[in-house]
Amino acid sequence: MEKMSLAEIVSAVDGSFGYPAEQLIESITTDTRDIGQNSVFIALKGDKFDGHDFAADAMSSGAAAVITERPVEGAKCIIVDSTAKALLDLAHYYRMKFDIPLVGITGSVGKTTTKDMIACVVSHGFRTLKTVGNHNNEIGVPHTLFGLDNSFGAAVIEMGMNHAGEMSRLSLCSAPTICVITNIGVSHIENLGSQENILRAKMEILDGASPDAPLILNRDDKFLASADVRSGREVMYYSVKKRDCDVYAADIAPDGSGVAFTVVYKGGKYKARINALGEHNVKNALAAFCVGVRLGIDPAVCAAAIADYTPEGLRQNIKSVKGMTFIVDCYNAAPDSMKAALSVLSQVRIKEGGRRFCVLGDMLELGKNSRTYHKQVGECVPSSGTDALFCFGENSVCYIEGAVKKGFDEASCKHFETREALASELRSQLREGDAVLFKGSRGMKLEEVVESLE
Repeated sequence: MEKMSLAEIVSAVDGSFGYPAEQLIESITTDTRDIGQNSVFIALKGDKFDGHDFAADAMSSGAAAVITERPVEGAKCIIVDSTAKALLDLAHYYRMKFDIPLVGITGSVGKTTTKDMIACVVSHGFRTLKTVGNHNNEIGVPHTLFGLDNSFGAAVIEMGMNHAGEMSRLSLCSAPTICVITNIGVSHIENLGSQENILRAKMEILDGASPDAPLILNRDDKFLASADVRSGREVMYYSVKKRDCDVYAADIAPDGSGVAFTVVYKGGKYKARINALGEHNVKNALAAFCVGVRLGIDPAVCAAAIADYTPEGLRQNIKSVKGMTFIVDCYNAAPDSMKAALSVLSQVRIKEGGRRFCVLGDMLELGKNSRTYHKQVGECVPSSGTDALFCFGENSVCYIEGAVKKGFDEASCKHFETREALASELRSQLREGDAVLFKGSRGMKLEEVVESLE
């Protein structure tokens, strides 16, 4: 972070401060554990905590001032109407100090993977700041923006939401110069009511973008393909199915550990490869290619840079465990990402005699139609080449119902009440050469099952 004066900060948040304001500030934080000398602490209020309770402690730890909604004894307070709004306002003020391209990414699934692929491409033209992990909310985005300094030439920012209006606030804070929407699924449909409402909420990413900021869309998504884009805005479409797009993929060839394909753009053809499986990841890579060429990076460089991406953590992490192949994809789950994960399982090479196991946990936050969505995912199991379907969670029985409906052997399906029972059965069944997909919402904690098998 570049230094700012206290006076600048008071003005940016429209605050009231009754002390000298010449001091230079070196960091902004909402966590007292990160307090340093010459820092400002913002006292946010949550469901289970109130940062105002820690304002005096922040001062004792070296903070120069705290941003609060009321006076706090023992603290030099910059008083504002809302500390949550102050965080966004201050981050926006700071972001606008940097005349650099900023890519904003949203979508129902695939945001983090797409963000990482875009960062791989953009970094071949600019020193690039990117969102760490999936810190994509109204706290994480400002903190990422505060990481900018004069050494960066671009930023790639992931933006998430689960209610209408949130994306608008993130966009107004970040002021993206390029916007990307990956897809419109049913994540958070419990809050938003319909996919049409989800589309409207995702399109709020344009609220903070300038009129000349291009919008990059996945034309294979039926909602995005027919989206009513605001008049006069440049739209760039990508696809793996439609060849009348600005960018499309041809000659898609999975090889067991990744996918090779050809990117077609303005009559040129560019060989590419991703170190991940699944058609959905080819789409993510096309989004990254679109961003790169829009920023003036040579198309051949963009195509080659896609290979820099490597899945990490709990997102489609393919690893070898005791002679078996584990596909660990436990960070989040929605119908589209579940179906994509099943396609990955079908593409993983297994040794002769090896079997494919599908371990699926519940998808959360899907509202009143949750069981229907689970059943629809189950209907995709037979085409994945799965030999055995193991399920965990209240609604996961519907995976079995859907799979059996499409002809899957019911005797090869099992439902478990506990992770311990699931792990025990896997230990007794698995052998060298098998491949196992672990996929479910983060709250199902399937990674604990994986850890017990390693």
